[in-house]
Amino acid sequence: MKIALCASEAVPFAKTGGLADVCGALPEELGALGHEVILVMPKYPSVKSAGFLTKSVSDDFEVASISQHVKAYFLSHDMYLRGNLYGDRFGDYPDNLNRFAYFCRKSLELFETIDFVPDCVHCHDWQTSLIPVYLKSRGKDIFKDSPVPASVLTIHNLAYQGLFPKEKMPETGLGWDYFTMDGLEYFDKINLLKGGILFSDAINTVSPTYAREVQTKEFGCGLEGVLAQRQERFSGILNGVDYKVWNPQADSALEKNYTVKNPEDKAADKRKLQEVCGFPLDPAVFLLGFVGRLVEQKGIDLILKVLPECVRLGMQAVILGVGDPEHEQRAVDLAQKFPRNIFYSSRFDEVLARRIYAGSDAFLMPSRFEPCGIGQLISFKYGTIPVVYKTGGLGDTVIDYRHNPKFGTGFVFTRPQGKDFLAAIEAARALFEDGKKWLDLMKRVMKLNFSWKESAREYVRLYEKAKRSSRLKV
Repeated sequence: MKIALCASEAVPFAKTGGLADVCGALPEELGALGHEVILVMPKYPSVKSAGFLTKSVSDDFEVASISQHVKAYFLSHDMYLRGNLYGDRFGDYPDNLNRFAYFCRKSLELFETIDFVPDCVHCHDWQTSLIPVYLKSRGKDIFKDSPVPASVLTIHNLAYQGLFPKEKMPETGLGWDYFTMDGLEYFDKINLLKGGILFSDAINTVSPTYAREVQTKEFGCGLEGVLAQRQERFSGILNGVDYKVWNPQADSALEKNYTVKNPEDKAADKRKLQEVCGFPLDPAVFLLGFVGRLVEQKGIDLILKVLPECVRLGMQAVILGVGDPEHEQRAVDLAQKFPRNIFYSSRFDEVLARRIYAGSDAFLMPSRFEPCGIGQLISFKYGTIPVVYKTGGLGDTVIDYRHNPKFGTGFVFTRPQGKDFLAAIEAARALFEDGKKWLDLMKRVMKLNFSWKESAREYVRLYEKAKRSSRLKV
């Protein structure tokens, strides 16, 4: 099968979140399964620093071979030569509609330029949601004698929809007949994600539970009705982890590498993390870690609320991330008040992030909603036990040890309240104090396999379903 994966970001070229991890790892796994895959994305300044040699294939595109299986095509334009991908400290870039509508149009033109007619075009989030609309509205003109490719849209976070004033409709290149309830119109605005949902041959999100949640008013972000309308073509596929990137056996950032056969060596990484943070070097202290955005979606307010009590109970905590200024300031204040127990860094530091995964005893993810989550999957591999709120992919991947000690893989709380979160942390610490049971749990989670291989197979099945659906009326 020929597959074109179109995305606004992908590692190692550009990243703001989990979308980039998916779009960096999935093409390689699809290629390893024997499919012909290309990745298409804008050429940001960060592409050059990724270290791949590119060559021109047209006035608009450059190409690089990123593996034996996958080629990446980069759309060059001054619109993408900015320090950030989507906006700056003043907000989203005002020309984002034009930037990504242009990317969608040019992506389809690329296929003719390189003589690549995909069986399926895999689109990601609102930035590429116009591609399915273009395929349905003008696909026969673009592909002429070839079959029009099927389209799949993956929603990584429904909260981001690509909303723009209706006056900008001409920038989409579509007529006003597409600005309707059955098209891109949404409360008198343009909604690109809505268009992608309505015109794609198959739609999915990044975990089965999140796929169910977003069809409810609580999590649907106003699009629950649109998703219900496409229910037969909507599903959830859990994200994977690239174990070539995340593996304590080979991670060069660690003080000491370790595997499930020698998890005791993780103690050296805990000691190093304590040293870096200026904590007392005590292996008996329960050490909590958090890596992520300091926003309420990630439950940072819950973390900051319970930390003083965690300190009173003798725990240590490391927080890495940026976010809302008030949460950042609260983290700074706590770190200054409890320097022997709390460390906070707002500077992006890949080495420190890896040391947190390896050196912490427990990894905190009290997200109020989490489409999939990758932090808990990484923490499993590093033998760091997740403490999570039961939502989205967190609910799909973490089994509460308190209710199921035989198969438990972490600690799960079911109400987004500080006392419930703290109770889960205290339960984790109680088990930590039973050295043998904790070591057994570490070994259990390190054996879990959330590699991309099975997820890639599920995507292939989705592509095949989309091909069959594309022959039917949408």
